[in-house]
Order: sequence, then structure tokens, then C-alpha cells
Amino acid sequence: MIIEHIAMYVNDLEKARGFFIKYFHAKSNDGYHNKITNFRSYFLTFEDGPRIELMCHPDMQDIEKGIRRTGLIHIAFSVGSKEKVDELTQMLKNDGYEVLSGPRTTGDGYYESCIVGIEGNQIEITC
Repeated sequence: MIIEHIAMYVNDLEKARGFFIKYFHAKSNDGYHNKITNFRSYFLTFEDGPRIELMCHPDMQDIEKGIRRTGLIHIAFSVGSKEKVDELTQMLKNDGYEVLSGPRTTGDGYYESCIVGIEGNQIEITC
């Protein structure tokens, strides 16, 4: 069994799509728009692993996203090397994204950083 995709509601669909394309080399479909409900979405595909479905709907709730909360907390991307973790973390920091931790080797042996990405969602970058 594999995870096929992860879905994420966002307020700014185009900005979120651009984030994953720019920093994680996602490939996007042309999008979907239900003209009756005004639901919109994009499926993003990566070199390997599950896809992300970015979705937007006019009736979404947008509650505050605390750093430590129940539910899904982050998406982790393996970028292949410590050097790439360092480079991508620095690029995101230079572009104004908050770095929560790292890059560092964690107690369980991962070399990673964690940033607050698009719309307050945490992104872990590992090798």
C-alpha cells in the first residue's frame, strides 16, 4: 500500500502552487474548477512519492495553525544530501520563510531543517 496523495486547503492557490514548483520542483496539472461550487484544485507531482492536491473553496475555515497541534503537522521532503538541505534551507530563509530548526542532525539520526512554509504549514527538509 502507498500514500497516493495528500490534500491541503489553501487561501492563495496560485501562490501555494508556485511555492512547491519553485522550491521542490513540483510539476502541476492544468488545474480543476467546478463552476457550480467554485472549488478549485491542482495536483502536484514530484520526482518520487505521493502527490499533493492543493485545493481552494470559498467556504473554507481558516483557523490559526499553532506549531504544536493535533492532526497533520508537516510534510517532509528528502532532497538527497546534507548540502542540498543546507542550500534549500538558506534559500527559503533568504526569501523570508521562518526556519524553526536546523539544519541539524536530530536525535533519531535525520539531517533536517524545518521551516514554516506556505500559509503557516510546516515543511521538513531532509536528506
